Amino acid sequence: MTHYDNIYEVAADNYGLITAAQAKELGISDKEMSALAKRGRLVRRGHGVYRLAHHVPTPNDAYAEAAALVGPDAYLYGETVIAMLGLAPTNPARLFVATPVRVRKALPQHIVLVKANGEATCYDGIPSQKVPDAIRACKRTIMPDRLIEAVSEARRQGFITDSTKAELLKDLEIA
Repeated sequence: MTHYDNIYEVAADNYGLITAAQAKELGISDKEMSALAKRGRLVRRGHGVYRLAHHVPTPNDAYAEAAALVGPDAYLYGETVIAMLGLAPTNPARLFVATPVRVRKALPQHIVLVKANGEATCYDGIPSQKVPDAIRACKRTIMPDRLIEAVSEARRQGFITDSTKAELLKDLEIA
């Protein structure tokens, strides 16, 4: 297998994305990644993040890319989790990403960093804040009727149980 084949195997299951760290694990140097980008096989999306040039876009590409650009311990946060899962309307112009470490690299303006303060999980292969925590995090930023919609939709889609739904409505003082 060629280096590109190895890259493709990783990236195909990750929204077309591969990080320089993942490539290093495959024995591929930063120099080789840059060469593949110059040849048009990869597109550099940011510091240490590349996308396959021939990737078929999906609705969750922007979310996966935002988490990858921030770093390996980053995960989607609050409104962004609600938006990705289609639980309620949110502001699509900003993507909130939590991280436990300081990020010094330049990021696109639409990515808003948040200090990580909880557990993460994965939804659709993208590291994300757990749905109940994401809904609670939005108490001050999303209108109450939209939060009720998010809670109901989260239950309908199976992200939370009936008891968690009741707890959330009580926590949000909406019950």
